[in-house]
Amino acid sequence: MKNKRKGSHVIFSFVFLVLGFIVAFAFQVAQADKDKNKLSDSQFDRDLSLRNELIDQEEKNNQLFKDLEQAQKELSDYEKELSTKADSYYNLAEDANNYRMYLGKMPVQGKGIQVTLEDGNYNPNDDNVNNYLVHEHHIFQVVNELYVSGATAISINGQRLSHDSYILCNGPVIEIDGNQYPAPFVVTAIGDSEVMDGALNIKGGVKDTLVNENIKFTLEKKDTIKMDALRTN
Repeated sequence: MKNKRKGSHVIFSFVFLVLGFIVAFAFQVAQADKDKNKLSDSQFDRDLSLRNELIDQEEKNNQLFKDLEQAQKELSDYEKELSTKADSYYNLAEDANNYRMYLGKMPVQGKGIQVTLEDGNYNPNDDNVNNYLVHEHHIFQVVNELYVSGATAISINGQRLSHDSYILCNGPVIEIDGNQYPAPFVVTAIGDSEVMDGALNIKGGVKDTLVNENIKFTLEKKDTIKMDALRTN
């Protein structure tokens, strides 16, 4: 009987030992699951924070891209405005140079033609010597035709003409803006030599008229003509 009780105690001890082991193991598993859940929650919070930061950064990038597009558009508009202003300034400067050139305020150089007018050979049978002399109206015809055909600058015997120049006949000499010049009269013009040559030599034009009035007419094309600025008294 005594041995039987002792065997029961051994069995119960073994059972309790097994139960204790099971309880301890279950506690450790539960604790591990709890720690795992805590770690998962922490990871989730960190992932959520990173995702929010990424979204914020994308929004900032989108705004920066919009700002860049706006700045590029403003720069393009500004460049177009500068280009328009530059063209306007260039045109104004070119017009100013043309006006100065027309007024004779600046020296000029370019291609053109040179027309020489000389008194005709005197005919003893003609009592009027004036019929063989170059007069101011002869020079006017040449000068006017040259301006009409595009001459940008004209001089007579080196005297630069301006918009208000005057030409007077004073006996055997021609007076230009107060300066007197004898024959022959050399009219020099800068411009398209082909156009001016064609205008003067057209049939029934200036050359034919002058030759018919006993004036010697000579025309030369020049590759380079230089004219000083207008002389002032």
